[in-house]
Amino acid sequence: MLPRLFFGNSRPRAVPKTTNVTFRLRYAPSPTGYLHIGGARTALFNWAYARRMGGVFVLRVEDTDRARSTDEYEAAILDGMRWLGIDWDEGPGVGGPFEPYRQTERFDRYAAVRERLIDEGHAYRCFCSAERLTEVRDAQRAAGDTPRYDRACRGIDAAEARRRVEAGEPAVVRFRVPEGGETVIPDLVSGDVTFSNTEVDDWIMARPDGSPTYNFCVVCDDSDMQITHVLRGEEHLTNTPKQVLLFRALGLEPPLYAHLPLMLGTDKKKLSKRTGDTSLQDYRAKGYPPEAVVNFLCLQGWSLDDKTTIFSLADLVANFEPTGVSRGGAIFDPEKFLWMAGEYLHAEDIESLAERCAPFVIEAGQMTADELSERGAWFRAAIESERERIRLYSELPARLAYLFVPDDAVVYEEKAEKNARKQEERVTVLRAFLDWAAPQIEGLDPSDTARVATLRDATRDWVKENDIKFPTLFQPLRCALTGASGGADLFDSIALLGAQHTKRRIEAGITRLA
Repeated sequence: MLPRLFFGNSRPRAVPKTTNVTFRLRYAPSPTGYLHIGGARTALFNWAYARRMGGVFVLRVEDTDRARSTDEYEAAILDGMRWLGIDWDEGPGVGGPFEPYRQTERFDRYAAVRERLIDEGHAYRCFCSAERLTEVRDAQRAAGDTPRYDRACRGIDAAEARRRVEAGEPAVVRFRVPEGGETVIPDLVSGDVTFSNTEVDDWIMARPDGSPTYNFCVVCDDSDMQITHVLRGEEHLTNTPKQVLLFRALGLEPPLYAHLPLMLGTDKKKLSKRTGDTSLQDYRAKGYPPEAVVNFLCLQGWSLDDKTTIFSLADLVANFEPTGVSRGGAIFDPEKFLWMAGEYLHAEDIESLAERCAPFVIEAGQMTADELSERGAWFRAAIESERERIRLYSELPARLAYLFVPDDAVVYEEKAEKNARKQEERVTVLRAFLDWAAPQIEGLDPSDTARVATLRDATRDWVKENDIKFPTLFQPLRCALTGASGGADLFDSIALLGAQHTKRRIEAGITRLA
């Protein structure tokens, strides 16, 4: 089914904010897996537009796939949306005037609409077996035609069809697509999209057991819940003529649609596990700041302007307009995403940063929740010492690992030890520094930045006064204290380790580097 696209002046504009129309938008996830980042972007755009226009944002759960839908996935999706800062005015846990908001609780409504459509001639029962349908499609492919239902049951009298069903013969219910003509969809992103009705199959509305299908449910729900705008992924475009025709069969005007461009991997193919994680939960588990996730996802097809990369959720709400969404696919660049995560983390308030880093430190077994509470000031100082060297919350434990190992078991990196051993006077200088520094570091507190700075300056003066080259002290000293060739400011590390651990590590270093 290849739609014809008409651009230029045909591109519709959104209803201006001065209208009396109440904007009602929705996000309708299926709880058959964790929240996909493409779905998260869709939710963000719908939510932002509803908030900008002073409208209503509805959360509806499309759980008709009962074999794959789980309460765990639903809870994870809702939690993920809250994590991004998305709230909803109607939906699970909130209620609303159009309850229920789970499709499995709306089956009676679907059944009533189905029977009405059959009675009015807009739908019919189909008794074709799966084997016959396969034969028909195979023959159509062999002839070079597009496979579609041949409408063999379309002419069966409704009364006869009802008798056959009552006699126990299995049947699906199909929508009767009008013969001839076109269906024009005014899309807020792509402009008018035109489908020939001859290319739209008589699609199945209900299965033999009576359970409704996606295209049928979504129209019933969108009409019942008075949805005015539907922003969704481009992959749904081929479903839209089916839904628009159903709206019109019910005597209703469909909502305005905006089909968002696909999110593409760096290989310019549809985003998949080959080119990056696709679940929001994956990025949350890796320690991405939620603000960075929101910012980055919104850049996948939309921008604040032609120069601003970093913007807030409030900026999104104040400026989002569906007609500003690009038509082309957006390239999902993992490196840019990681860079953006670091930008947000580096600018974050220390209290928030500590709270968000804490679960990763606990998971790594470095500190317990009680210890973090008791040593809050120390933990914040430890974070500050490494803040500029991490981009994700999950990277902190590795950066702080040297603080939690036994003093006589510090792991020396090959480069660090090699640099230390290049200094021929390393042992003599380390022993002299230990004698001089011991009284200087007693009671040193990492939160006392002034005293740490004083120690830093005094040590540099001591090195100069004793005619010692800086690498001769600092390379062996860093190796002994942290085992690394680089990292946090060395005097911040001394303050974090404390006097006793610093002395023990220098003593162990004198022995190991001798």
